[in-house]
Amino acid sequence: MKRKAGQLTPRTIVKELDKYVIGQGKAKKCVAIALRNRWRRQQIKGDLREEIMPNNIIMIGPTGVGKTEIARRLARLARAPFMKVEASKFTEVGYVGRDVESMIRDLTELSVSMVREEKTEEIEEAAAANTEERILDLLLPAPGKPADILPGARAGQEEDRAKATREKLRDKLRRGELEERKIEIEVSPRAFPMIEIFTPGGVEEMDINLPEMLGGMLPGRRKRRKVTVGEARGVIAQEEAQKLIDMDKVVAEAVERVENSGIIFIDEIDKIAGQKSSVGPDVSREGVQRDLLPVVEGSSVPTKYGMVRTDHILFIAAGAFHSSRPSDLIPELQGRFPIRVELDSLTGEDFARILVEPRNALIKQYKALLKTEGVDVIFTDDAITGIAAIASRVNETAENIGARRLHTVMTTLLEEILFDVPSMKKKRIKITGVEVTERLSGIVEDVDLTRYIL
Repeated sequence: MKRKAGQLTPRTIVKELDKYVIGQGKAKKCVAIALRNRWRRQQIKGDLREEIMPNNIIMIGPTGVGKTEIARRLARLARAPFMKVEASKFTEVGYVGRDVESMIRDLTELSVSMVREEKTEEIEEAAAANTEERILDLLLPAPGKPADILPGARAGQEEDRAKATREKLRDKLRRGELEERKIEIEVSPRAFPMIEIFTPGGVEEMDINLPEMLGGMLPGRRKRRKVTVGEARGVIAQEEAQKLIDMDKVVAEAVERVENSGIIFIDEIDKIAGQKSSVGPDVSREGVQRDLLPVVEGSSVPTKYGMVRTDHILFIAAGAFHSSRPSDLIPELQGRFPIRVELDSLTGEDFARILVEPRNALIKQYKALLKTEGVDVIFTDDAITGIAAIASRVNETAENIGARRLHTVMTTLLEEILFDVPSMKKKRIKITGVEVTERLSGIVEDVDLTRYIL
């Protein structure tokens, strides 16, 4: 159910996040307050509203404990443009690689797509009606002007006959009886799908429509193709939707959303923290931090949709900080992330809850997958406890990858069933704690196998 921004109180936000992320109450509380503060800011009148800056957040915790999922679900809840980037992929301006401003360009592109899709849904009925009329025109071309060559009475009869024929075709079209009939349509191929722009920070790809930019200087190229009615409907519907959508308004709304509602999740920020390189230029650590600073602090970034201000974008950074600390970031950047929250490592009990409680829980996913083959799979309580215990144990002995370990454990456990299920005669499979132990205990005990399988 879609909620209005004013209905998203901090308690409501945490309650919604609880449906997908187990535990991590402190982190949920922080992001809930940050999201509510954005709504509060929008209610303030006058110049003071522009002065209220978002409290950016640093989440500290090992991989797989829910950092990304909390940020992603928060954005979906707010219906806000959301972009996840990895800090370690950026390089300082002037060196090969992506510069930090590219994340604003990507977020703006995503926002335009979001708004365009929403507007397309709003005009879907009108576009469908126009599409139907165009297909009918192609199936039954309009007659000439009978009034010029026929007496009035006969001309009227011809018009009535043409209308009756058109309505018959309309009924058949709506019943799907004409889907395979061939018709000829005009299509305009994209002659310039992608252009690479060389910027100081590397190569940026920009989707530029040169014919549109140059206007009448380039003649429009359209070619005729014979397609079925079913295929034509998709092409024509897209063209009709484009006619009905005001792209200037779409872009304006998209940019406004980015500037006031956008959320950027910067993962692996710990990878650019630490001591400055003593040999050669520090292009991917302190250099990136210094480039990141004005974007997080608030600046105007050029995009193909115009300048986009970053003052009120919410930045959520995250990192494990195993070999560095948040205090290893440059002081100026630390100041732009005033809220710090530490996420808890997951226990065996957390794993058991993650398997069954969230709306997208793994147990529910595998049940749905096997249901497509007509098979019901049941996991007993001791099976769930066993899977959770094994995932927790492997995380302790091998690398700790948090809840992601459950995916590998479940895949290994169900591998044979998933392979054989299409030819199985059994329509009901029960997974017990004994079976979990039998199938996985040998792998868990073998350190080398654990490393490669789990």
